[in-house]
Amino acid sequence: MFQKISFIGNLGQDPNMRYLPDGTAVTNFSAACNRRWKDQASGEDKNETTWFRVSVWGRRAEVCNQYLERGRKVFVEGRLRPDPHTGGPALWQRQDGTMGSSYEVVAENVIFLSENGERHDHSSQTEHAPAAEEDDIPF
Repeated sequence: MFQKISFIGNLGQDPNMRYLPDGTAVTNFSAACNRRWKDQASGEDKNETTWFRVSVWGRRAEVCNQYLERGRKVFVEGRLRPDPHTGGPALWQRQDGTMGSSYEVVAENVIFLSENGERHDHSSQTEHAPAAEEDDIPF
């Protein structure tokens, strides 16, 4: 079987790194992807935000913890890890009573993107993603 997810998003908080008892580094951060469109029927501008919880392991975890911060744009490749309780995304209730969800991704690759959408090594152009605007960060 094969499963892969990739997305470009903005960090919703500074990364959090810890070490396991065996010395393995693990860094966690949240990233938001926004999709904007104009509703054909009403003409209204619509916005949809999808949150991803990302875990990075080993040396990559240490590099992510050192260089990433809230608001930075990243390209993440990895695999989805289902919530053990739902078998899908993690679910929670927002302060206003509505339900929210986020998806957990185990990162295999994280590329730091600059504000203009270029890789930090300036070797290639990547699609520019809109900035995260979600106020309800569940973690």
